[in-house]
Order: sequence, then C-alpha cells, then structure tokens
Amino acid sequence: MSLFSNSARGPQLSRRQMLAALGAAGAAAASVPVLSACGVGGKPSLPNGADAVTGGFDWRKSAGSTINILQTPHPYQLSYQPLLKEFTELTGINVNVDLVPEADYFTKLNTELAGGSGKHDAFMLGAYFIWQYGPPGWIENLDPWLKNSSATNAEYDFEDIFEGLRTSTRWDFTLGDPLGTGGQWAIPWGFENNVVAYNKAYFDQRGITKLPDRLDDFIQLAVDLTDRSANRYGIATRGSKSWATIHPGFMTQYTREGAVDYTWNGSELIAEMDSDKAIEFTKKWIEMQHKAGPTSWTTYDYPNATGDLGDGKAMMVYDADSATYPKNKPGASKEAGNLAWYPGPAGPDGNYKTNLWTWSWAMSANSRNKLPAWLFIQWATGKDSMNKAVQGGTYADPVRKSVFDTTFKKVAADQFGYLDTFETVIGQSKIQFTPQKKFFDTTQNWAVALQDIYGGDDAASRLRSLAKTNTSKVNL
Repeated sequence: MSLFSNSARGPQLSRRQMLAALGAAGAAAASVPVLSACGVGGKPSLPNGADAVTGGFDWRKSAGSTINILQTPHPYQLSYQPLLKEFTELTGINVNVDLVPEADYFTKLNTELAGGSGKHDAFMLGAYFIWQYGPPGWIENLDPWLKNSSATNAEYDFEDIFEGLRTSTRWDFTLGDPLGTGGQWAIPWGFENNVVAYNKAYFDQRGITKLPDRLDDFIQLAVDLTDRSANRYGIATRGSKSWATIHPGFMTQYTREGAVDYTWNGSELIAEMDSDKAIEFTKKWIEMQHKAGPTSWTTYDYPNATGDLGDGKAMMVYDADSATYPKNKPGASKEAGNLAWYPGPAGPDGNYKTNLWTWSWAMSANSRNKLPAWLFIQWATGKDSMNKAVQGGTYADPVRKSVFDTTFKKVAADQFGYLDTFETVIGQSKIQFTPQKKFFDTTQNWAVALQDIYGGDDAASRLRSLAKTNTSKVNL
C-alpha cells in the first residue's frame, strides 16, 4: 500500500506508525466473535436494506438526505474532492467529509466500527482489512445492492472494473476458500500494481537497452548498477519490520517464482514460506539487498525507496507503480522526466503474476443512510466521475478498463513504459495472498524473518520457524 506524502494533506504516515495502527485494528478485530449479522457484543447490525429499494432507478431517490464519509488524504481523495458538488447536484444528497490523517485513520475506523455507531456511512478501505472487518459483521455486503436494478443504474457496468480487483474485494470468510467467493464487501476505487520503475536516463547513458526478464539477470543488473563510492545503488525495496514490506515487490516476485504463502490440506492452512521455491527465492532476494540495495535496507519503507529513485540514488525501485508515477511529473523530483517502468522479471514459466493493493469504498453495516451511501459509492466508482478524476493528472491506475483505455491512456501517454507495463500485468494482477484473518500479524512475522536472514540467520531454518509459527496462528 502506498500512502502518498503531500504537504497539503497533513502528517505523513510512517510504516511504523501504520503498523502500530494496523496492529491495534487487527487485535481488536481478531478478538471479536464471528457473527454473520451482529456487531460487537451482540449488537445487531441494521438490515442490509437493498431489497427494500423498489421501482425504477433514480439518482434522486434520497434527495434531501445527508451522509457522512470518512477518508484519509490521498491523491484519489484529492482528485475527487472538487467533484463532490457534482454528486450533490446530481442526487440532492449532501456529503459531510471527515478527513483523518493517515497515522490515525485505521485506529479511528476500527474503533468506530467495533462500537457499531454507524457514524460514518461510507469509508475508504484497503482490501486486506475486509478479512478482519467483514467476519464480525461490521461492513455491508454490497452484492444485493449491485444486483438490485432499482438501486443501481443500468449504466454502472460493474464488470468494467478489472476482474482481479473485483475478486480481490470478495470473500466468504471461510478459511481455505479463495478470494472471489462470497459477498462483495467493497467496491474498488483506485489501485497499484507492484512493478519496477527505473532511471531511464541513466540506463540510456550506460547503453542498457534490454531489460532483464529473469530474476537472476535482474539481480545481476542491480549489482552492476551499484557504485557505493558514487552514492548510487541498483535496487530499492521495502525492508522495515512491517507487513507492508512483504506485499509489494517481494510478494509479486515470490509469486512469479512459483512460491505460495499457504496451502489448504483439507482441514487447515499450512504455511509454505519454507518450501524449496520460497527458500531459494528468499535467499536471492536478501542477497540482492546486500549487494545492490540501500545500506539501511531494514529501515526502508516506500517513501525511502521512491525518494531515492527521485533523488537519483536508486536506479530501480520494485514497488507500487502509482507511488513512483508522481516522481516523474515536472518539478516533483530531481529525476523528474527521467523515469520509466517495466513489469520486472517474469517467472520461470513466463508468468507476470502481480500483487496489487486497492483502496476501495465500503459501507458501515450500521449506517442509517444505506441507500444514499450506496448512491455515493456507485457514483464515486462510476465511469463519469472517474474519467473526470483521472483528467486531473494525479489519479493513477483507474480501476475501470473503459477509463484506462480512453482517458488514462491520454494522460499517461508521455510516461515511458507505464501503459505497456500496466497492460502486460493487469490480466494477472490481483491479491496474491491467501485470505486469512491473521494477515497483519503473520505478515509482519514474515518481514521480521527477512530482517533476521538479512542479519545472518540461516534462511532455511529461519523460514521453517516462521512457517511453524504462522501455521499455528492462522488456524486458531
């Protein structure tokens, strides 16, 4: 997940702050009984309400009502802010926006949902949080709303949203079942493919025209690009003790190399971080950090990695494309105009499986304004508003194919390799993790294990220990 820094948006969230917030949220969510229609302490959620909406579709069915939405400052939020008045003009619905700094966002959201107040009708939500906020009955199943033609405009076209995003926000909360089953708990709004950005100007200077399509060649290129005496190194990735270290470049390449995080044996999940493929890949990943990564890799979060790319210190970054995208805008960084993108190494079988992050819109199960909240979510993730948001130039990676094919292709036409990279990976881009309710805890454990191996622990034995611990945790 990339949460962008902007002086107009309030404090920048560090990965450590985010981890603390997620830890609190995860602990609270994990302690709540899984009740399909109840909130914390047995407090019932309000009825879904979609079936009560009848008649023809009309944007003004809730005219005169007011909804409260919760957001954290972000390029997506900034892109839509000037459009909110158009929503009110279209629907007659007033929107009160509460902006919460990123460092406090998930703690506040978790506390509110756990209390069942329904204060905020709709809110921004990252897809991994569905795995913890959904089982206690805190968020609304949006599937009945999507399927009700009285509540959903015939022109909405949910299928226009890329499939990997639609399935990544759908789960039935049954351990061992894949994503894409069960309820639709959020609607994707903006997302990130985790691929490679590089300093094209320096590559051109060095005469590097062929980009490596296998991991070993990629690592060798990163080593060749590294010159510590010149304060230049080959590859920046995240390395801090956070779940967020695992999900971008690491998980993308881990998956491409044929490794998986868990398998289902018919009765429980078995952690596979110690499989032969996982061990081999992890060894190479850590070797790459030593030989071609930042010298303080264990402190690196995405702002450090993308900042080094923009400053001309890192020659490549394996992270969210929309986190590196702004660095190439005029005046945004020292290397603005010099950057380019490519998918990164394919797997041994040629696959380009890619892990993604998506910000989505979700609805509180205790909202008392469900129809107007649904109209807002429908509008915010619809074609018209998204086309307008993308035209602003800061909204990268629209979730809709039609918006990508028209508006975004024009906006990003001068970003070398960006569109080609997107089109190469999008068919295999989805959440590559196995859904499970202890995600934040077990994935942080994984990041700690990487740091231990970086510090000298034997990879095979440390990963066996990790797998044993995580197998125990996910099946509790």
